[in-house]
Amino acid sequence: MSDLSHVDESGRVRMVDVGAKPLSRRRAVARATVTMAPATAQRLRALPKGDALATAQVAGIMAAKRTSELIPLCHPLPLSSVDVSLSVAEASVEVEASAETTAQTGVEMEALVAATVAALTLYDMAKAVDASMTVASVSLVSKTKEPVP
Repeated sequence: MSDLSHVDESGRVRMVDVGAKPLSRRRAVARATVTMAPATAQRLRALPKGDALATAQVAGIMAAKRTSELIPLCHPLPLSSVDVSLSVAEASVEVEASAETTAQTGVEMEALVAATVAALTLYDMAKAVDASMTVASVSLVSKTKEPVP
C-alpha cells in the first residue's frame, strides 16, 4: 500500500504533505471526447455565441477552480491559468483543458476535472436531441514541471 501516494504505511488515507517541496511552475493538459450522432454535431456547430459550447467552456474553467472541493485529498491550488477549448468534429466534440500554477504539487486533477465537467455540461445540454451520446474518454495528455528561478 505504501506506493499509493494518498495511503500511509498502515493503509489509512491521507493528504500528501508537500510542505518541504520547492515551488515549481506546473502545467497539465487533459482531454475528453463526447461522441454523438453527426446531426447533433452539426447542430452544435450551427449554434450562435453564448451556446452550449461556450457554456461548457465556462463550466470547465469553474470546475478547475473547485477541484479540491470535489476530490477529497487534492490540495487547493492558486491557479494562474485555466483554458478550456472545444472542437466539434463530424460525430464528436473534443474538449481540451489546461491548468497552470506555481506550487508544490501538480495540476493534473484540475485539468482532468475541467475536461470532464466541460464534457458533462455539453452532454447535459444536448441530451434532449441525442440519447446515444457518450463521454468516450478522459485522459491526461501531458504534464510539465519547471523550477522557479
